[in-house]
Amino acid sequence: MFTSRFEEALSFAARLHRAQSRKGRSVPYVSHLLGVASLVIEDGGAEDQAIAALLHDAIEDQGNQYPGGRAGLRQEIERRFGTAVLELVNACTDDDACEDKSDAGAWRPRKQAHLDHIPAIGAAARRVSCADNLHNARCLLADFREAGDQVWGSFRTGSAADQLWYYGELAAAFQAANTGLLAAELARVVADLSAAVTAAKRT
Repeated sequence: MFTSRFEEALSFAARLHRAQSRKGRSVPYVSHLLGVASLVIEDGGAEDQAIAALLHDAIEDQGNQYPGGRAGLRQEIERRFGTAVLELVNACTDDDACEDKSDAGAWRPRKQAHLDHIPAIGAAARRVSCADNLHNARCLLADFREAGDQVWGSFRTGSAADQLWYYGELAAAFQAANTGLLAAELARVVADLSAAVTAAKRT
C-alpha cells in the first residue's frame, strides 16, 4: 500500500497545475495526472513511479513559473519525494534543450530527440512515460471522434500527420523497449486513431 508520500504528491501536483487545463478543453489538467497515475498503478508501478506519474509534467509545464525556476522546482521535488522520483520526472521532461517551445519548426527535432531517448531511460521511467502517452492518445482519439479535424488546431504544428507520426513512433519505441501491456495498448489506440482519421477523410 502507498504511504503519505503519495497523498503529499497528489496535493502538490494539484497545486502546481491548479490554473492549467487540458489542451483545447476546459477540463482541469489534474484529470490527466490522475489518469496517468492510475495507469502506472494498475500496471504494477511502485510508489515512486506513481508519484512521478503525478509530477511528470511539473517541470515542463510549471517549472518556468516556479520560484527559482526549473532548478528550484527540481530541488523541491527532490526534497519532498527523493532523488529516484526526480530522476523519473527528469526522464519524462522532453523540452529542457528547447529554447522556444512556440517554434513549430523545432517541434519534430525535439520529439525525435525524445524518441531516441526512450531506450535509455530505464524500465520504471518507460512505464511512466508510456502511461502518459497512452492517456494522451486515448483523449486525442475521443476528442477526434467528437470534434473531427478541429482537434489539430490545439497542437503546435496544427498537423494531423505530425501527431500520427509521433504517436506511431512512440508506440514502436515502447514496444521495442519491452514496455509490456501499456505499449501494446498504446499501439492499439494509435491504430484506432489512424483508422478514424483515414475514415474521416473519405467522408
